[in-house]
Amino acid sequence: MRLTGFQQFCVVTLRTVIGWHFAYEGFYKLMLPGWSRTGQRIAAWSAEGYLKGATGPLASVFHNLAGHAGTMHAVDLMVPIGLLLVGLSLMLGLLTQLGCLGAIAFLAMFYLSQPPLSGMPQTGAEGTYLFINKNLIELVAVLTVMAFRTGAVAGLDQLFIRRRPVPVVQAQRP
Repeated sequence: MRLTGFQQFCVVTLRTVIGWHFAYEGFYKLMLPGWSRTGQRIAAWSAEGYLKGATGPLASVFHNLAGHAGTMHAVDLMVPIGLLLVGLSLMLGLLTQLGCLGAIAFLAMFYLSQPPLSGMPQTGAEGTYLFINKNLIELVAVLTVMAFRTGAVAGLDQLFIRRRPVPVVQAQRP
């Protein structure tokens, strides 16, 4: 199936704006003030409250992560770096399929930590959701970006795509 120019523009734009969302979330968390003079991280941003507030089917896993200081330090470092890397991957079209997998993993964890099962307003939510929320919508959008292999349409992935050699036809002598 060949995509029209407009269709290519749309899926690449979708990939880029999703990438921006991830990159900015990671960048913002990394740039929050919170470093001591000795170079040790102090709690300016932490996923601890989010993990402790988990209500979904994996709530006990998230609660256990929040219960250990060493694990929380690792999570607080890995989450913003992971968000930034996923975002850069998607914005640049570099290792796009891998970036999509990272985005899917993040969005699935965010969805499963607090799934909208009640249909009632949830703490910190912008609206009232039942089954479908913005994390799930963005996850489906990332699946679309992944399915259309947008890194091959536009992006740095094109540097790694092997070009098929054009067969050389030699003239036959009579």
